[in-house]
Amino acid sequence: MRTLTYFVAVSLDGFIAAPDGDFSAFPVQGDHIEMIISDYRDTLPDVALQALGLTADGSRFDTTLMGWNTYAAGFPATRNPYPHTRQFVFSRTRRPQDVAEGITLTGDNPVDVVRELKKQRGAGIWLCGGGQLAAALRPQIDVMVLKVNPVVLGDGVPLFAGDHDPTSYRLRDSTAYGSGVLVNEYVRE
Repeated sequence: MRTLTYFVAVSLDGFIAAPDGDFSAFPVQGDHIEMIISDYRDTLPDVALQALGLTADGSRFDTTLMGWNTYAAGFPATRNPYPHTRQFVFSRTRRPQDVAEGITLTGDNPVDVVRELKKQRGAGIWLCGGGQLAAALRPQIDVMVLKVNPVVLGDGVPLFAGDHDPTSYRLRDSTAYGSGVLVNEYVRE
């Protein structure tokens, strides 16, 4: 069965973006970037892949899930951030013409969508963001890879923006980088 991985950058105080959705406080240079390029290339947006002269092969993730705000964070640079994956954008207020061709816009229950995706053949499913979608999908998240950045935002979009519902994970791996980024990988208990 396919797994759902929440692979996301997070601040020391648990935010994945500033209140306005800006995530520019997270470093995009440093030795942790080499790990992303080698191990998580499928999570690089197409504009980054092109700038680096790289391609993504979909071997780790072939499906990307994101909420509307995460999708819109890439505007105006692109309206098709991960064309090397099947992309699902969750919104109950947007229309199909609001997303690029080839992207599935859905207002369906995210848990139902993920359950169906997990039944299909393929590589992993990447939960790209945001906090509300992560909270809705918490029962389906198999792995969390948190790129903990050495910055305190003070306020913003929480890692999980939902109701109190303790869920246990086990630390599988942790790597500290000279950039100050700590990458922790957790698996559901």
